[in-house]
Amino acid sequence: MMVEKRFTGKHMLAVFVLSFGVIIAVNLTLAFKAVSTFPGLEVKNSYVASQDFDARRQAQQALGWTSGVTYAGGRVELAITDTSGQPVQARDLTVLIGRKTTVEYDRYPEFAFDGTAYHAAADLGAGVWIVKITAQSDQGVTFEQRLDLWVSE
Repeated sequence: MMVEKRFTGKHMLAVFVLSFGVIIAVNLTLAFKAVSTFPGLEVKNSYVASQDFDARRQAQQALGWTSGVTYAGGRVELAITDTSGQPVQARDLTVLIGRKTTVEYDRYPEFAFDGTAYHAAADLGAGVWIVKITAQSDQGVTFEQRLDLWVSE
């Protein structure tokens, strides 16, 4: 003897509640991850920071400096060159290396200048890293650059 099973209103309610429960749980998880990994603001007041932005940018462009970064064998090499392609030894060099989406992996390695480029030991995992450079010229002009570094190891 076969028992006939019927899809009732209770079954539909269960499907409806479970479906929306999954959607809400995923949305809450994503929202929590977005808020918990946000590194924060770049500046406290963007209006105040914008007031002298053009002047700082023009002063930095007048330096004519360019920069590049590479990673191999557990060492980061940072090259800063002037308009003639000569290496620059900047004053007060600060370099932040971190991930784009979190501050958990941020580090400030100690760079040493060898006459052509800066070198520092750093254990970086595979993936995309950001390198934020802040340096001073001999004339007191601030040089700021943000570079992407792809590590494939």
